[in-house]
Amino acid sequence: MQKKLFLKDYTYIASMLFGMFFGAGNLIFPVYMGQMAGQNVLPATIGFLITGVGLPLLGIVAMGISHSNGLNEMGSRVHPVYSLFLTCMLYLTIGPFFAIPRTATVSFEVGIAPLLPDQKISIYLAVFSLLFFITVLWFSIRPSKILTWIGKILNPIFLISLGILVITALLNPMGQVAEIPVMESYQSNSFFTGFLEGYNTMDALASLAFGIVVIKVIRNLGIEDSSAVAVDTVKSGLFSMTFMALIYISLTIIGAQSRGVYEVSANGGEALSIISKHYLGNVGSIVLAITMIFACLKTAVGLITSCSETFVTLFPHSLPYKGYAILFCIISFGIANFGLKNIIFFSIPVLMFLYPLAITLILLSLFHRFFHGARCVYLSVTGFTVFAAIFDFIKALPDTVKNVPFVNALVSFASKYLPFYDLGLGWVVPAITGLIVGLIIKRTVASRS
Repeated sequence: MQKKLFLKDYTYIASMLFGMFFGAGNLIFPVYMGQMAGQNVLPATIGFLITGVGLPLLGIVAMGISHSNGLNEMGSRVHPVYSLFLTCMLYLTIGPFFAIPRTATVSFEVGIAPLLPDQKISIYLAVFSLLFFITVLWFSIRPSKILTWIGKILNPIFLISLGILVITALLNPMGQVAEIPVMESYQSNSFFTGFLEGYNTMDALASLAFGIVVIKVIRNLGIEDSSAVAVDTVKSGLFSMTFMALIYISLTIIGAQSRGVYEVSANGGEALSIISKHYLGNVGSIVLAITMIFACLKTAVGLITSCSETFVTLFPHSLPYKGYAILFCIISFGIANFGLKNIIFFSIPVLMFLYPLAITLILLSLFHRFFHGARCVYLSVTGFTVFAAIFDFIKALPDTVKNVPFVNALVSFASKYLPFYDLGLGWVVPAITGLIVGLIIKRTVASRS
């Protein structure tokens, strides 16, 4: 008889999912988006939820439905070399290049920076990030205790303190959303701007990396049938992502309302710190800072552990696990000292390139059986998408680079010939074209055999 999961099982899995996904970016980006979007917050939030909640859920479901044992296997359906490239790029992006350094800078921006003088802020960041990553390394080498301790104690404390802030802010709004002016980037196409803002959470990328963890947990609970695993994955994911969506919506509204008193902040970390101090005073800011630091610490330990284990598996004759953990902590420390604003700034082009590849791989895996997993379809869709994603990458580069005549010519070409390119979605039509071409090739080959 097939075993079934109970509510407590779904709650356990959903809690684990929330713990994996909800890190530094999940707090700062919706608040900042709310400040920027103002009265256009509704369409911006809907767009944000699609990429910040919907895509991560689809990524986890795709991993379950496709019966893959990880991202490397899923990507191999395109080509083994491509899979190795995508796996490395994805783990480095959600790891030491962007997401892990961001855990230190968000902790500093929210919890420490408001208490310090501006004159020596870079020195304080260096000292804080050094101590942060020494701690991360210590726990990454022996992760079980910190993950259990934080998961059972600090996560609830964090959620309680965040809940107090959210409820207090919603009951005592600083301003009416309908009266808040809209910043230029959200004055037109606010839905698509919010859609792209969801890229910054990196959760769709993380879902491809962490999805196998959820599948293993469900199977370890006694669920063996692949269809049942997929269904239970969807149920658990919906439970977790619904809770996450509610937090996103609340934070976005609070961010928009804060414009009734404050100007737009430099970033979401600064905005969250200002809002928490406004409502809860210095004591509240300290409580939020402590829980934020430990929540980010947990995320950093989890990412260092995951990235190190993955690279040991991919390159078994290179560094041992401890060597990768040390290396990734050193890289993360160096990048963290560029500051939160710069980390976000430089991560955007990479995300604009990786997200189309992740989205198409998720969708192909979800609908794998409808084209019988034909490699020509995977290759065609991915090939067309990579071509267009390169142009999206170029469009997101700093202006100093885009002003180079050759680069400017490429942007002008793409803007003229790629539909939706100006919206940051130049990959959509090429991906659909690739699908049509792949299906035609599949049918042609089948008719000749």
